[in-house]
Amino acid sequence: MILEVFSHEMAIQLSTKPYLPIYPTRSFAENSVYLLFFAIFFGNTVSALEEPKFEIIDTNLIFEIRHYAAYLVAEVTLDGDFTSSGNEAFRVLARYIFGSNQMAEKMNMTAPVESQVISSSEKMNMTAPVFSNKSQSNQHTYRFLMEQKYSLETLPIPNDPRIGLLRIEPRIMAVKKFSGRWSEKNYRKFENQLLDALVDNNIEVIGDPIFSRYNSPFVPWFMRRNEVMVEINCSSYEPK
Repeated sequence: MILEVFSHEMAIQLSTKPYLPIYPTRSFAENSVYLLFFAIFFGNTVSALEEPKFEIIDTNLIFEIRHYAAYLVAEVTLDGDFTSSGNEAFRVLARYIFGSNQMAEKMNMTAPVESQVISSSEKMNMTAPVFSNKSQSNQHTYRFLMEQKYSLETLPIPNDPRIGLLRIEPRIMAVKKFSGRWSEKNYRKFENQLLDALVDNNIEVIGDPIFSRYNSPFVPWFMRRNEVMVEINCSSYEPK
């Protein structure tokens, strides 16, 4: 049931009303207590989850420049639009980490969940965390990050042949943080802001943008941690 809710949430946001009963008749202090209670129990849903290691090289008002260490992912590429492909991809990958593998091993969830649009008819070999896309491709790739304790040799082999296991090599990424719903419209707005800012700064983009989601769908939209990131040519970047 949880999986169904989460995968469905990739397209349609859950209402915050059942979780946050703030009423106009309540005092400011009472409303503050409700907000604090909600933040404690839902705001940090994935704060303890393992994330990829990175170092912030530089930052400005629009984006950060980060150097990411290598990490492993399980990925699946499916046909479909922004909504339908995400729903199915999450189910496929969740089954894998919850034991649908040749070792029947259950693995811990990590963050973020990455997604990208395949911007050409031929799938690229990935050397970056997920990639620009102004194309109308109907193929989307989704990735779960694997725990750092694994290597490619020790990761359980998926039962589903659609799932690939691969190593994402170290790279330099431009990253824009944003909150809000996981809709395509919301994502595209911040993707465009990042890409436009990189053009304005004469920074060369060498991959397609990645949509990274860090929170559970049970976290309300205004408290979510989302990011759009893209690999850049580090030689084209000059810190100011």
